[in-house]
Amino acid sequence: MSARPVVAIIGGGFSGAACAYHLIRRMPAAHARVVVLEPRPLLGGGLAYDSDERAHRINVPAARMTLLPEDGEHFQRWLVESGTLADDPEAVTPEGHVFARRSAFGRYVSENLDPFVASGLIEHRRSCVRAVTRAPTGGWHVELDGVSALDADILVLATTHPSPQPPEALHRALSGYPGYVPDATVPGALSGISRDDRVLVVGTGLTAADVIATLDALGHRGKITAVSRRGLRSRGHDFSAYEPFGEFADPPSRSARDLLRRIRHGLSQAKALGLGWHAVFDRLRAQGRDIWRALPVAERRRVVRFLRPYWDVHRFRIAPQVEAVIERRLSAGTLVFRPAAITGVTCSAAGGIAVRLRPRRRRETYLEHFDSVVVTTGPGHASVLSSQAFLSGLAGSGDLQPDAVGLGILVDEQSRAINRTGKASETLYVAGPLARGTFGELMGLPQVTDHAVFVAENIAIQLRARIDQESI
Repeated sequence: MSARPVVAIIGGGFSGAACAYHLIRRMPAAHARVVVLEPRPLLGGGLAYDSDERAHRINVPAARMTLLPEDGEHFQRWLVESGTLADDPEAVTPEGHVFARRSAFGRYVSENLDPFVASGLIEHRRSCVRAVTRAPTGGWHVELDGVSALDADILVLATTHPSPQPPEALHRALSGYPGYVPDATVPGALSGISRDDRVLVVGTGLTAADVIATLDALGHRGKITAVSRRGLRSRGHDFSAYEPFGEFADPPSRSARDLLRRIRHGLSQAKALGLGWHAVFDRLRAQGRDIWRALPVAERRRVVRFLRPYWDVHRFRIAPQVEAVIERRLSAGTLVFRPAAITGVTCSAAGGIAVRLRPRRRRETYLEHFDSVVVTTGPGHASVLSSQAFLSGLAGSGDLQPDAVGLGILVDEQSRAINRTGKASETLYVAGPLARGTFGELMGLPQVTDHAVFVAENIAIQLRARIDQESI
């Protein structure tokens, strides 16, 4: 390491910003130079919290959103003290729970990092990373856009989610077609959809809910058809007082089948006691990491393949404001959810998209016509190592490999990247959801915050050990 080691964090969304924030809080400024590589003007927003769409709301009550795990109401107090809540009266539900806009959380994180950036303790370089190669010293050489570069002793990958992976038949037929939106997370992606368009939404989870709410806010009144293989849609919140219910980690389940049996038994017990499914899934969320670590890799794959869709729609609940839009449109007949697979797509020069659908567990197909198609299938985590050039380069050099479950990058129990020889790198960490193949539950913000703290602590320990060794 150099005289003043450099910690470079690639990605300044929530994971990267939180990692930098907690690293600075855990060590003297002289111990390291912390550089966050993020092209956006503000740190902390990223893909999730940099949205200008007013209909995009955080799907978790503000009282459970925080940059500081030891202070659960930190964000909610900021909403009040900054005046943000006063400017968004619709954020408060009749029960008094606050579901803020996503952009508000991004500003909250940014404002907490601003003092560190202003003082130089955190350097924000608005650059895109072109390539990363291992340096002879054991560190990393990071090539940035233009002709600039940065040499880092420790590198943290906190990159954004990969883009969705549309069904092949859909993308092949519609790529470049004006009514086709392959990635709904791109700013302004829905602006070309007309008020009366017949819209097909491919995917029925959280992103689909955001798309439906956004279209409604833009004045869309045509029919929306949302399809996925199972037709499951994200559920809402239960604001009644309850404690998490059940025990799913002790003794640990060793198979997906046994885990499913225990969950079903827990749901049955909860119902007999007058409790809803929310209590059971809240316990599962709290025990998620222990449940995941106890499962062999083959069983983790089965969980992802067969159980994950059901987990996602119960675990990741939609904000009440978004739920109200969906329920209203369902009642009006301008929104339907269907379990179906896309088997064929054609479009005409005169306009219009014909999509052939096959209902779940049926052989016969039927044809429907649409004006626009929006893909909301969620991040394509399995393709993360080909999603950006520098990640492809690190994979090509053997420094990164995909995890065995297909959720991201393979890391060890310290969140250090494991290379193709099976050895963990001492200087390459992964922060955020791309490490969930090892850690399991790493999509909800409380878990992402805890993981950012965990990575920051590991780096701080490493840096302190270096200082101690040099002082001998």
